[in-house]
Amino acid sequence: MKPLKEMTHDELSIFYQNAKAEYEACKEKGLKLDMSRGKPGSEQLDLTIDILTILNSAEQCKVDGVDARNYGIVDGLPVCKALFADILSVKPTQVFVGGNSSLNLMYDIISKAYTHGMLHSEKPWSKLDEVKFLCPVPGYDRHFRISEHFGTKLIPIPLNENGPDMDMVEELVKDSAVRGMWCVPKYSNPDGFIYSDETIKRIASLKPAAPDFTIMWDNAYCVHEFDGDFIPFVNIIDECEKYGNPDMVYQFCSTSKITVPGSGVACFSSSEANIDYQRSLITFQTIGYDKMNQLRTVLYLKNREHTIEIMKKHAQILKPKFDAVIEYLDKEIAPLGFARYHKPKGGYFISFNTLEGTATRTIDLAKEAGLVMTPAGSAFPYKHDPDDTNIRIAPSLPSPDELTLATEILCACAKLAAAEKLLG
Repeated sequence: MKPLKEMTHDELSIFYQNAKAEYEACKEKGLKLDMSRGKPGSEQLDLTIDILTILNSAEQCKVDGVDARNYGIVDGLPVCKALFADILSVKPTQVFVGGNSSLNLMYDIISKAYTHGMLHSEKPWSKLDEVKFLCPVPGYDRHFRISEHFGTKLIPIPLNENGPDMDMVEELVKDSAVRGMWCVPKYSNPDGFIYSDETIKRIASLKPAAPDFTIMWDNAYCVHEFDGDFIPFVNIIDECEKYGNPDMVYQFCSTSKITVPGSGVACFSSSEANIDYQRSLITFQTIGYDKMNQLRTVLYLKNREHTIEIMKKHAQILKPKFDAVIEYLDKEIAPLGFARYHKPKGGYFISFNTLEGTATRTIDLAKEAGLVMTPAGSAFPYKHDPDDTNIRIAPSLPSPDELTLATEILCACAKLAAAEKLLG
């Protein structure tokens, strides 16, 4: 198969007619498919259904002298703090356990920065002339929406296989208006990259002008391998302390893609000083989060080792789905040379970069053919992809048969959009 950009006009015209026919055949099937978000499929939801019944007696509710059924303990059950400390390789005193959503905790911390400031803020962020945040791209759309909600100025930072462009980051943090950076350090959303040790060292050793510069370290996929053995991650809390920045980072994770999405348990970890500061603010909004759910999670997951064993069961379901998408892209798209994509070994997404200027058209064509995708540009601040090229593929929700059909539609749309663009 000849690369599109090497085709003559006549060859490209023939290719366009074939792509158009392929697309129309997809439309005629009248399908309704969804690859818009990284939701676990039904098989994955069934894996941990026993967590719903693991806590079934009054005696089980009492742990270390604490009755999980009652009020209190704003920062989480000690046994749950210990579980997350084990998973994240931090100290229990560096963990705050919340409700079911890590995104909610992220929003809360940014919100409190605006109303009260961070631990080392000279004033609340709402009183500052301008607040800027660095955003490695492509990235997680919901991170950017949180910052946009508070009127933060977002600065895109190119992301490569080793992490964000650190030369650019180190230069930009010299601006005192730059107050933080969003990061997904392991199996980044959507590329599936893992930050290198060198990148993490450079992040931890930053010398920002802002006294309260904050790394929002969303370690959402810390144990989410689906291809190969568990890959240990650098302890960002220890690294920041080593380089004289003990209070610079908040790390987040949850069990939403380990047990039950939407009903998992979320936490953040940071320095003891940051934990104390956030506890002092959060105590006004809640007497305590759902400790019964925290206890269910502890009884079910037990420790990091057992959690990784559970994730291996998820991997047996997820890997064939990711393989199916990659194999189809390798067959239908790669020989044509107009697109690029990374083959991740963990996480929940594939980042598909089609011909420049055609991502929006590809998504629109897919919608007409019955396939819902995340809107083009979502992985960028303000939903603006300057090259209009990035498409996030989420293979986890569809059944294997649906996934084959969805990938077929996506490839047909990408080929048609590329041919249209090149024909002018």
